[in-house]
Amino acid sequence: MKLIRFGEEGREEPGVVLPDGRRVDASGEFNDYDEGFFAMGGLESLAEWVDDGCPGGKEVDPAVRLGPPIERPSKLVCIGKNYLEHAKELGEGIPSEPTIFMKATSAWSGPSDDVIIPRGSTKLDYEVELALVIGRTAAYIDEREALDYVAGYSAFCDFSERVFQKEMGGQWTKGKSADSFAPMGPWLVTADEITDAQKLRLWCKVNGEFRQDGWTGDMMFSVSQLLAYVSRFMTLLPGDVLATGTPSGVAMGMNPPRYLQAGDFVECGVEGLGALGQRVVAYR
Repeated sequence: MKLIRFGEEGREEPGVVLPDGRRVDASGEFNDYDEGFFAMGGLESLAEWVDDGCPGGKEVDPAVRLGPPIERPSKLVCIGKNYLEHAKELGEGIPSEPTIFMKATSAWSGPSDDVIIPRGSTKLDYEVELALVIGRTAAYIDEREALDYVAGYSAFCDFSERVFQKEMGGQWTKGKSADSFAPMGPWLVTADEITDAQKLRLWCKVNGEFRQDGWTGDMMFSVSQLLAYVSRFMTLLPGDVLATGTPSGVAMGMNPPRYLQAGDFVECGVEGLGALGQRVVAYR
């Protein structure tokens, strides 16, 4: 299944995309795609509703805005430097174990919403990533069972302000957490539709020019390894998001760097999961 949320920002309703491409409103049956939905067997109930022909569900106009495909999660956990060539382009060494950081969930954004240049920003960067959503509470899980905890996958862009992240001291969070810095979507594809999460192409274009073009098989730490590792240090709740790192080609790694400017258009996509499209706009 493909789960969507549609409508005005902050007032999105849940829906689904059917195999024929039609978008159907599911709000008559389900309140939202949030922690309670995933924890209480919501995916199974949604699948039954779809199999029954979506009784009571109205078709959604394709022109209606899509929001992020799940409600704002309790945690947005990210992995840094998880692709070898990306780690090399940053020149900061190769990690011996996953590098974990957090993005503030107030950065949560829809798949076609603008990305806003924050005040004082001079080095805005992009990072296409495969993201996954946790389907049930995960703590100290075994790597061999890790994929059983995945509800689904989505495309994600980890926007970053490199001055805030790299040149101001402290940890990375402040360079990763500005409003609009965490777009995800356009939909959440349930895990049963992804045969192998380590065999997906992911890419990023800026103004139509390819900047990133990689494969999830190039991850140094796989989805299973990441889930098991992260669950050692925090309990992952249903609906939490884990972004798994980006391939090489980011603006900071270029010589000279090619950071984003107001007016640029950034497209990020993952094979089988759809694509995001963000216009870069100045802070107002």
